[in-house]
Amino acid sequence: VFFLFLFVLYPLTAEAYLGPGLGVGTLGIVFGVLASIIMTFFAIIWYPVKRMIKKKQALKEIDEDE
Repeated sequence: VFFLFLFVLYPLTAEAYLGPGLGVGTLGIVFGVLASIIMTFFAIIWYPVKRMIKKKQALKEIDEDE
């Protein structure tokens, strides 16, 4: 009975259809992950640069006022 049970559960062929939706979904996930990684690096680099530019502008305005 145990071997009969295992034989019934053992698949001989995969009866599955992988349509075009699977490929499009996979590409969407890959592009989404890549875009989030690029945006993360951009944010890590951009905000300190932006802060530095604002400080320089503020110092320039202070020097011009004096």
